[in-house]
Amino acid sequence: MNRRRLGIAAAGIVVAGLAIAAAIMYKPAIAPIAPPAPDSFDAQLKREGARVVALGDCIVCHTAKDGQPFAGGLPLATPFGTIYATNITPDPQTGIGAWSEAAFARAVRHGISRDGHLLYPAFPYVHFTRMSDHDIAAAYAYLMSREPVQASAPANQLIFPLNFRPPVAFWNLLFLRSGPREADASQDAQWNRGKLLVDGLGHCASCHSPLNAIGGEKAGHAFDGGVVDGWEAPPLNALGSAAKPWTKEQLVTYLRTGRASEHGAAAGPMLPVTRDLATVPMEDVEAIATYILSLQKGAPREAAPAVRVAAREPTPAEQRGAVFFNASCAQCHGTGSPMQTIGERPALAFSTAINANTPRNAVQMILNGITWHGADTMNYMPAFAGVYDDRQIADLVAYIRGAYSAGPAWPDAEPLVSQLRKEDSAR
Repeated sequence: MNRRRLGIAAAGIVVAGLAIAAAIMYKPAIAPIAPPAPDSFDAQLKREGARVVALGDCIVCHTAKDGQPFAGGLPLATPFGTIYATNITPDPQTGIGAWSEAAFARAVRHGISRDGHLLYPAFPYVHFTRMSDHDIAAAYAYLMSREPVQASAPANQLIFPLNFRPPVAFWNLLFLRSGPREADASQDAQWNRGKLLVDGLGHCASCHSPLNAIGGEKAGHAFDGGVVDGWEAPPLNALGSAAKPWTKEQLVTYLRTGRASEHGAAAGPMLPVTRDLATVPMEDVEAIATYILSLQKGAPREAAPAVRVAAREPTPAEQRGAVFFNASCAQCHGTGSPMQTIGERPALAFSTAINANTPRNAVQMILNGITWHGADTMNYMPAFAGVYDDRQIADLVAYIRGAYSAGPAWPDAEPLVSQLRKEDSAR
């Protein structure tokens, strides 16, 4: 009898568990609509939407290389496989043309598509959920006024069981806290605006924080730094302890132009972010800088000298790297070079990449450079992936670290160069 009762109880628990799981996973579809005409939206609302979409970096993630703006298809590398960004133009078949504003708001706030399927958290709805109703409406008006593009994203390539969407519901239980947040009455309006943009629309923590084993931002480590598309997103809470501590003016300039004369130039995934921020009002970027600088840990340190005088004999790798540096880098980055004094190229001793704990970003910068962007020649750097082999780039990195940073020597970078070269070519 006891066994029977236990069996019945166990079965009841299983049934209840399945019912709860089904309730968590099931999300109803929202009926499709006919695509609204662009002129049906208020012109001012669309202008505000352009600002919201730029602050959210939507075009960065939803535009494939050489693709149409917002048409999706960009591969997003994750520890669990590749996710392809979707089409968010108002095409009714492959985009969001059949989405009502309510369906759009549900996706932004809760990570649920119009047809009810769960979106993967590579789409940062855990941050976008903090957006105001007005900002969501403005973004909707702007996106629905873009040129429709018929383009289907490739199928995602994820490991089992994450290639099935229902487990995302349990992920949401752990990491999604839906809805806007109250302002902090103890802080001024600029700080609160900055917090809203950094934690919400800008979703800065999603790149600049380490992830845990299931892809959520690691608790207690917000803004401690992360890795995105093979690049290191440096810790935003350590700007005050940089080789030369960041000032608010420098951070604002960097965010709007992609260049800080005493720290370096934006590259990799950060470069297009700065190009978006160049289009938004100055007060938004100033608010972002104010909030980020309030996150700093530890006391600021004294600035490093422009060039470190080595206290030891250079290694063979550094000696070889010096030859490559003089051949390819010194004309821009050498001490007293015209490009440094006139062109505002930063002294490498202050470079975030050169003073980082790993050579990852230094390697990526040498491999990929910074692409030409119209008249913005100040941010250009040629790529050397086709000029030097893995060993030569590792030697060059070793020389730059030894000559310009007071930090300890990096381990031999050749294996990392080989790995990053393969990963970059696959993107």
